[in-house]
Amino acid sequence: MAQETIEIVLESRLTCPECGQTRTETMPTNSCRFFYDCKGCGALLKPKPGDCCVFCSYGTVPCPPIQANTDCCE
Repeated sequence: MAQETIEIVLESRLTCPECGQTRTETMPTNSCRFFYDCKGCGALLKPKPGDCCVFCSYGTVPCPPIQANTDCCE
């Protein structure tokens, strides 16, 4: 039986909850990104409770470990 290949998306569009600024960022494949400085207003974004990283909280695409259904790097 052939193993299904999962295509991991490495870009996600982050949206700042403070000012609404959006920016496409490349996600790291070997670590989570716990903090992100908004380029619009300078707010320091942190993951929401229950999320592992800023991409899972504020991005259009969750981080690579979540996409691959593997343990995230909490």
